[in-house]
This record gives sequence, structure tokens and C-alpha cells, in this order.
Amino acid sequence: KNLPCVFLGNGPSGICLSYLLSGYTPYFKRHSLHPNPILQKKLEEAPEVSILNQDLEYLSEGLEGRSHSPVALLFDTLLRPNTDFGETAESVLTWWHETDRAIPHLVLGKNSPGGAWHSIEGSMVTLSRGEWMGLPDLQFKDWLKQKKRGLRNHRATAEDIAQYYQHYVKKKGLQKNFRCGTVVTSVRKVSAEIISNHAQKDLQRSDSVWNFNEESTEVFQVDGFVKTVAGDKEPFSIYAENVVLATGTYDSPTWLGVKGENLSYVHHQLSALEEAVKNNTIGITSDPVLIVGAGLTAADAILLAHHCSIPVIHVFRRRVSDPALIFNQLPKMMYPEYHKVHQMMKEQSAAFAGPYECYVSLPEHHVLSFGKDKKCIFQDKNGCQKAYKISMALVLTGSNPNLSFLPNNGIDLAMDSDQPVSPKRNPIDVDPFTYECTQEKGLYALGPLAGDNFVRFVQGGALAVASSLLKKANKNPP
Repeated sequence: KNLPCVFLGNGPSGICLSYLLSGYTPYFKRHSLHPNPILQKKLEEAPEVSILNQDLEYLSEGLEGRSHSPVALLFDTLLRPNTDFGETAESVLTWWHETDRAIPHLVLGKNSPGGAWHSIEGSMVTLSRGEWMGLPDLQFKDWLKQKKRGLRNHRATAEDIAQYYQHYVKKKGLQKNFRCGTVVTSVRKVSAEIISNHAQKDLQRSDSVWNFNEESTEVFQVDGFVKTVAGDKEPFSIYAENVVLATGTYDSPTWLGVKGENLSYVHHQLSALEEAVKNNTIGITSDPVLIVGAGLTAADAILLAHHCSIPVIHVFRRRVSDPALIFNQLPKMMYPEYHKVHQMMKEQSAAFAGPYECYVSLPEHHVLSFGKDKKCIFQDKNGCQKAYKISMALVLTGSNPNLSFLPNNGIDLAMDSDQPVSPKRNPIDVDPFTYECTQEKGLYALGPLAGDNFVRFVQGGALAVASSLLKKANKNPP
């Protein structure tokens, strides 16, 4: 028998969807008051119908906020009303555990539940406020209180978050759906006839056999391997009616594609700088560290170097005042340290020396080449070239999802099917109210792959997918 659903990726999107498909069902909490009067009126129309069974398009109409996804805004405002105004109003949802509505599923992930949060340096403080990292019906701050820890400036460390996600999976009894240490190598559509002759290899337990849709003529074959304790790779194949892609984008850092980028002093991860600081291989007297990029990871690298008095040359392509620059979108009050980096970027351009020693910013520049002698050549917008001697380079310009397990690397699923999938520039094309891929029925995409980059907003995608799968399974009472 085929499994109704398999998800690839066990980060926040996968965990939230597993929660919703395990029978945990959100209802409007009677007598609660949502600050948005229009939404309040809609919620009062059918309080006895679960949010999962309501018309998500109708409920989310007219909502505004920091996400392009209407369902993401809806779920976020139900869980955290008015949070953008600094309020911590109570959620207007109440959760019922209705086991007869559960849909059997497996969540496959390389690491422990929490996904990429386990690969991020533990002491890094998150961009988002701590309460925005929380999952439904278990507030992050309540969990921190049990750990006898407060939030620093409302924000949490990556280690806290990774632990919270693991705790959430245990606390909500979701472990039976999770298979960690699994690497998926291929997802293909196959005809259902082929597989009725092959029994599935045992990644699922036989007691979860359950008819999803006997009529279906095509199913997905998911192949991969499990890493055993002994270090072997045991292959598996599972067949599923639906597959959810929730693999995030932490997999492969973006390269500039310039000469010398593969030299040993050029790195594509912040951890390289952390290592060098720990091992004292660079310090106050070193040649400058080159940091390329103008996102938050680049800013984290600058803050780390600044903290250790390591000289920095900072190169980025945009103007400092470009509205697309993340620093121009963050409220100053909440992010004083990023605001400081932005100020340094403004005041320290090489054209005129500014008040901060050991930091030079080169806006509207790009790297032409890295030399074997650690000389790096840049070019500005007028075509003028400069050379600097550096001790190490960190190219921190974002990362790309690894979709090598899909036919043609998933390019056919993207908005622009001539370009690789990229969370910011070219996400997978999904229906905004079900998150099902426009090009491939039965395949869903969540989180950064669908263009939702913040934990607080990936949860709406999970709501949309759960609602769609429940409809397909006819587990939606009329």
C-alpha cells in the first residue's frame, strides 16, 4: 500500500505540517477577540468548523503584513495577533487532538528534527524575535522559562531554537513519523501498476497501512538511503501519493564564479571565520578579512570580526541606500547591532576614511579574481580596479537549495523554468492556497523553496498543505 504522504525535510515547516497531519486541529477559540474586526467577523461565522476546513482564501482576503503569502499572514495573525506592533496578544486558536483526522505520513531528514538549525553556530542570535520562532500550541518563551533562561533583547540563540524544535516533536508525540539520518536521492512519478508487485521496503511500519486513494494511477517513488550507526548506507524505496518538499535552502552556498574562488583561503561559510578566530590563525595584526555580500550572514561575520578587532574589507554590489537591502527593511529598535553594521557600511566607504578603524566598505563593487598570493582584485561601477592583500575571504551571498533528487534539478517546477530554483529570485511555482506545485499534482513545496523565508511565515504553508491533503483524503467533514 502506498503512504498518503512523505515529506522531505524536518525543519520548522516539516514539523509544523506533521503536527497538523497528526490530528491536531485548530478551531477559533470562542469569546476570543481578534484585533482585526473584519477577520473577527469571518471567524465568528462558523466557529464549529475547523480552520483547516474553512475557505482559506476567504479568511485571508485583505490581510497585510511582511509576507507575500496570504495564508502565511492568516496563520501568523491567528497565532500571534498584532505581533508586528510589539504586542503579545493571546492566540485566537484552540487546538483539539482529533485522531480520526490524522493522515499517516513520514518525515525524512538528514539531521535531528529542526533541520538546518542544527548546522548553524549555536551561539548565533537569530534575526527574528524569539516568540516568532515558536510552533503552534507550545510557546517558545514558556519553554525557555522552564530552562530558566530569558530572551536577550527578545531574541534567541540558534542552539535554543534547535533544542526547542526537538523538544516540540517529543512533547507532541510526533517522533513516530520522523526518520532521521535519511538522505533522499531520487523522487520520480511511476505508474501504480509497477509497484503493486513490489512490496515496500520497511521504512514504514505495517500497522499504518491505510487506503488513501485506490484509483490513483500514478504515485511517487522516493529512493534514498539511511545512515546506520555502523556508518553503512542502507537503501530504501517508498511509494507515496503525495510528496512535500520542505528541504530549505541551507544546502549549497552560492559561488561568485570568479577566478581563484576555489583557493584554500576563500570560504563560503561563516563557520570558517569562527574557526580561524578560535585557532588564533587571524587576529588584530593580520591582513584584512574580505567579506563579500550584504545580507545578514555577512553582517554576522562583520560583527564577529569587529568584536575581535580583526580588520575587514566589505564588498557588496548594491548601493547602501538600496531599498532591497535587508538593513533598510529592519526596525532599528529591534536590531541595534545590524543597524550599526549598516551605519558602518554608509560611513566607511573607501572614498573617505570614517570613524571606525579596521573596517572599509566598498559599495557597488564586485570581485574580479582571487590570486594565489592572496591578492584580491575588485572593480567598481565605473570599471575602475583596485587590488588588496587579504588574509582570508568569506563569500556570503546566500545559498541555493539542493534539488538534485528531482528530475532536471526541479527547474521545471520553478516560476521561470529556464533558471535554477532560488528562494529569493525564482521560487517553485505553487498555488497560494494549497502550496501544490502548479506543474506537478501531488507534489507540494513549503518554506524557502516556495519563497517563505521566515519561520513565522512557513507555518501558513503547512496549514495550506494540510487543508489540501485533508480534502483529498475526504477527512473533511462536510
